[in-house]
Amino acid sequence: MSKFLIGLLIGIILVPAGFYLYLRSGDAPVATWAPPMPFERFLVKTAMHATIDHEETPIRLTTVSNDSLVAGAQVYSRDCAVCHGLPGQPATPVAEGMYPRPPQFFRPNAKKIDDPASEVYWKVKNGIRLTGMPGFGASLNETQLRELTGFLEDATSLPPAVVAVLKAAPANGQKPSSPTAKHTGLKHKKA
Repeated sequence: MSKFLIGLLIGIILVPAGFYLYLRSGDAPVATWAPPMPFERFLVKTAMHATIDHEETPIRLTTVSNDSLVAGAQVYSRDCAVCHGLPGQPATPVAEGMYPRPPQFFRPNAKKIDDPASEVYWKVKNGIRLTGMPGFGASLNETQLRELTGFLEDATSLPPAVVAVLKAAPANGQKPSSPTAKHTGLKHKKA
C-alpha cells in the first residue's frame, strides 16, 4: 500500500512538473501556423461543450423574417465577415492568420450550421477562448444577438435581398464607410 501511495505522489508531482518543463523549454507550438499542442483540441472542445451544456439557455427564435435576416446580415458584415467571410470573396488575411482557422460560411461547399440556435447564440454572445472568437454580449443588444443567430442559422439558404447586403460589404474585412459620415480631421490654425 505504501508503494502505491509513493507512486501516486510521484505521478501527481512528475506529470505537472514535466508539463511545466515542456512549456518552459520553448518547444511548445504556440504560433498560429504550428500544429496543436498535445491534447489541446480535446481540452478546448470538451470544456466548451460542457460549459455550453451547463450554461446555455434554450432560446426560441421567432419566425425569421426578411427584415431580421437583413439586420443580421448587416451586423455580420460589420462584425463577423472579417473572420468568417463573404459570398464570392476569398478569406481575409485576418482569417488566414488565425488558429484555429475560423469557419468560412460562404464557401461553395460550406455546410449549414447544424448547432442548435441556443448554442450559436451562446457562442456569439460569449465567444470561445483559445480560438480568436470574440464575445459580442457587451457590444450587441439582445435583438442584434437574436438577428445574427437567425442569420447564421439560415446562412446557406438566404433570400436574394440578404445576399445583396452581403455582396455590398467591403472586401477583406475593411469597415464600410458611411456616405453621410463627415470628415472630423483637425483643422490647421493660421499663423
